[in-house]
Amino acid sequence: MNLNELQRASKVGRIEVNIKTTSNATSGEVILPMSTDIDVCALIAAAIENIDKVGPFDTQFKLNSIDDIRAAKKDEIVKRAKEIKQRWATKTISEGESMINDVHHGDQARLSTYGPSNLTCSSGLESSDWVILVEGRADVINLLRAGYDNAIAIEGAKIDESIKELCASKDTVVAFLDGDRSGGFILKELKSLVRVDYELRADRGVEVEEMTPQRIDDILRPIADEIKAEGQTPTLKNESDKPLADLSGRIHKEINETLEAVALDSKEEVVFRVPISEIVNKLSNQSNIAYLMLDGIITQRLLNGARQAGVKYVIGHRIAKLTDSEGLVLRTFGELGVS
Repeated sequence: MNLNELQRASKVGRIEVNIKTTSNATSGEVILPMSTDIDVCALIAAAIENIDKVGPFDTQFKLNSIDDIRAAKKDEIVKRAKEIKQRWATKTISEGESMINDVHHGDQARLSTYGPSNLTCSSGLESSDWVILVEGRADVINLLRAGYDNAIAIEGAKIDESIKELCASKDTVVAFLDGDRSGGFILKELKSLVRVDYELRADRGVEVEEMTPQRIDDILRPIADEIKAEGQTPTLKNESDKPLADLSGRIHKEINETLEAVALDSKEEVVFRVPISEIVNKLSNQSNIAYLMLDGIITQRLLNGARQAGVKYVIGHRIAKLTDSEGLVLRTFGELGVS
């Protein structure tokens, strides 16, 4: 109970005494900062209240309050943190929301409309020698994700006149409809009005918009290859096929959650494997790279280095907003059906 000892042990801080003196009495306030638990604090407070003399004078002490200064500071910190968060939230959006917007607007930018009825189509429809007829807007978007940029939505069982004109102008017409009963009805109506060279259906009970990009490519790839072999050039986002998906699946197992990148030559032999942070520098002195696969995001800076190294295929988890990807085939592991 010796205050001097407690001060030397840093259990009691600097004691402040504020006094007021009148002609025949002195009153005041004593502030005693302590760094102890509540039990010791209460014991010392009770001991001080038991003091009845200071020198020759009668004295009385009474406890006014015990305040937890740390709790008060915590409240101030939390209050300030809320102010900072609110002020920051008005100026920016979260990284996750930004990424989602990038993906969403990336698909939207490749959408267009066709004819007086403004039927949803992909932007490569006009320049393609063949057309893929699907049921709705979501189907067109899903085909874009699979790499097919020449689809149009018929948007209902009643076939628009502009669809008839479009099909008449194309060398090949492919109908790719849902695997449910309504898809069968629509196909029958479609065939009664336009020439359909290939009839394709989604898996039984499944809609085209629900299919994975890899499954869509599995169904459409034989048609695309046949058309290409006949001398026509289908409009595809890239030339990725099943062998690329198989290669990506094998590499993905090795680098997933490692934050590393693997470069392979045209024979699919590993040229180097480095942390993502070292990719650009590593590419600066390479010239025999065909495939670059990374456990991360495909950025513009990465593509600039990849182009100089002669890379043809770049595969990652996500694709950032880019300004120039000419000459490179970009895919995500998800688009290739790799997870």
